[in-house]
Amino acid sequence: MTILPLAYLPSVSYFARLLRGDCVVDLGEHFVKRSERNRTRILATDGVMELTAHVCHANRPRQPMRDVRLDYSKRWQHQHWGALVSSYRSSPYFDHYAGRFEPFYTRPYDFLVEYNLGLLEVLCSLARIPMPTLCERYVEARPGDLDLRSRNSEGPAFEAEPYFQVFSDRMPFAANLSFADLLFAEGPASVSVLERCRFGS
Repeated sequence: MTILPLAYLPSVSYFARLLRGDCVVDLGEHFVKRSERNRTRILATDGVMELTAHVCHANRPRQPMRDVRLDYSKRWQHQHWGALVSSYRSSPYFDHYAGRFEPFYTRPYDFLVEYNLGLLEVLCSLARIPMPTLCERYVEARPGDLDLRSRNSEGPAFEAEPYFQVFSDRMPFAANLSFADLLFAEGPASVSVLERCRFGS
């Protein structure tokens, strides 16, 4: 079994694991700051850009993920949506899918878990990938499980399958960005790209 954190606009490798099945997303773990729980990477006009959803009391130790509140003292939603639009408006499928994403950047959500889970449901729905099993209580890793909750645990090396990205005419391929990057580029063909990705032993 693979144990995953609940991530903000998760990566291509995250979705490649979901597609292979036997994954559980742990909603009962503790928040890890500067991690994929509230950060994602997209491709902007000048290269890879990191987007961070602002949370309250990020430095509080051992804060359960389900208790982490979003912080709106800065206009990060507006900034993120502006970055997504300017980065992907010319990609083949952005106009098809933008309406499903925009509400997450125009209305407030109280909790990070609620926000991330809503985005995960949208991504899974558009890609026609079943939602993973969710566990409300902390998942104890057993021998043989792949636990990817630690900030430094990447698991086996990920070999991305290249696809045509929005700035491919002037930038090299950027691997393992948010799955949204792949979805806006490939639409329904995203799953076939995921199937060609590989994990090392």
